[in-house]
Amino acid sequence: MRKEYQREDLGKGIRGKYFDEYQKGTNLVLPSPDVAVAFPNDASVNEALRSLMKIARQATGPTRRSRGTRD
Repeated sequence: MRKEYQREDLGKGIRGKYFDEYQKGTNLVLPSPDVAVAFPNDASVNEALRSLMKIARQATGPTRRSRGTRD
């Protein structure tokens, strides 16, 4: 800890505060500030990710060649 910080200024910690959530497998991701501006809440992030997943599935679908047809 830097010299300008004092332990007593940080308050009393709570041991195991997030342990139950950790056990559930909760995953916390913090976006970069520029990304956070575009996605201000969890609903907008989820909507964007679902759209990206849909596009990725469509892009990796069968091609004409993989279906056995010839050009």
